[in-house]
Amino acid sequence: MERFESLHWDHPSYRWWVLANVMIGTFMAVLDATIVNVALPKIMAAFGVDVSKIEWIITAYLLVFGVVLPTSGWIADRFGYKRTYFLALFLFTFGSFLCGLSWNENVLIFFRVIQGLGAGMLMPVGLAIVTREFPIRQRGTALGFWAIAAAASVSLGPLIGGYLVDAFHWSSIFFVNVPIGIFALLVTLIIQREYRADQSHRFDLLSFVSVTVFLGFLLLALSDGNAEWNTGGWNSPFIITCFMLSFIGLVVFLANTLTVTHPLIDLGLFRNFNFAITNAILFIFGVGMFGSTFLLPLYLQNSLGYTALQTGAMFLPVGILQAFVSPIAGVLSDKLSAKILAGFGIILLAISLFLNSRLSLYSEHHQIMTALIIRGFAMGLLFTPLSALALAEIPPQKMAQASGLFNVIRQIGGSFGVAIMGAMLTRRLIFHTAQFGQAVDTHSPVFQSVTHNVQLFAQHAVGGTPATAAMQAGALVSSHVAQQAFVQAVNDDFFLAGAITLIGVFPLLLLRRRRKGQGRHAPTTE
Repeated sequence: MERFESLHWDHPSYRWWVLANVMIGTFMAVLDATIVNVALPKIMAAFGVDVSKIEWIITAYLLVFGVVLPTSGWIADRFGYKRTYFLALFLFTFGSFLCGLSWNENVLIFFRVIQGLGAGMLMPVGLAIVTREFPIRQRGTALGFWAIAAAASVSLGPLIGGYLVDAFHWSSIFFVNVPIGIFALLVTLIIQREYRADQSHRFDLLSFVSVTVFLGFLLLALSDGNAEWNTGGWNSPFIITCFMLSFIGLVVFLANTLTVTHPLIDLGLFRNFNFAITNAILFIFGVGMFGSTFLLPLYLQNSLGYTALQTGAMFLPVGILQAFVSPIAGVLSDKLSAKILAGFGIILLAISLFLNSRLSLYSEHHQIMTALIIRGFAMGLLFTPLSALALAEIPPQKMAQASGLFNVIRQIGGSFGVAIMGAMLTRRLIFHTAQFGQAVDTHSPVFQSVTHNVQLFAQHAVGGTPATAAMQAGALVSSHVAQQAFVQAVNDDFFLAGAITLIGVFPLLLLRRRRKGQGRHAPTTE
């Protein structure tokens, strides 16, 4: 058996089988970040909650995902990369099963935490395995194909989720992960070889606890600043306490990280200028892109009356385009300037978000699809070159830490984005509802004419007394005002997301060019 395993490990195709194995885990982790979006309206209706509560189904997953990411490098070095990858798959699969059994929103959020624990290790450990197995000259190409898994999740996740929600129940979007997870566990056992680092250091528990406190309470404050239950707003004792605890967590984390011998997060990696800048770009990308992902399904289903399946089908071209463009961008990033590719990606992504900020209650299919097609092309151009730029000059012994940190920044950016966009949506909805309410003068001839005509229509179509028809007419007008306020609030969020994304162009300009013979195609040294 050992001889057989040694033979297939030495085979030239082994690294490509490993890549395929890792792509399964990547597909699952990203799938559950996208498949949930189309189910949010049904989950909101099932549990009777609003956006400020339901956004935590996404935020909890992304937050735990981001917090666990830095620990994945230490766990993999200490216990082995194959064991860690297997454990991550098991936690994710088991968490998916529990999510499907949830009986209220709080339980679902808690089980999403278990899912996030597994996903938080899947991505960086898988990326570290791929970057270790492939030589430098093939790394950009491998990362491009690795990105196909994420692209397929972006494309198929909403489509699969939409079908499952319409045909069965919202819980089926979690149960579908179970058979895929079991298959991935078996493949991991058969294909992968074990690898452990030569040295393993003590786990930095204080940094882990402090960064969890910092991020958790900060996101809690950002999410609940405009929540309906928080009557005190941003000045309430609860919000102020959250900010204070978050600040204390940040101070403790920085103080400990700068003094401990083996910190949880190696801030020394940021001495590499290009690594630091690409992570700043990725954080901005996470805030703008991931923060706005839950908006479009809510708009399509609540404002335009799309079914979950129709909503999921809208996202199909995004993943297809990203899957097609990512390998090409990976190959080009090995030959041309990755800055140019990433720059085009950022600009196109911002354009797609700005186009989404012009939605209305009467937006047509082609208008929405144009923005999504541009988004798919942009994401294919952006992520692979940024990954190559970030990891180009990282020593092999620090690759797990660097790849984990690289994904931490993106997920934390996404968590911040969901919290900020959710709070912004609530705030702008209140603003536009008040604004449109003031603009509707119940004594104006126009309002009287509209309500009179609606009253006549209701009386002839539904029947009933004139008094009942008048009440129905008033309710219809009020409903239209509320729908228009919601759409305008969504537009404001998309405009903010586009503006934030566009800011990413400026740090991109600061990236240093590699001199000939250096960087990705040269031997990597410390």
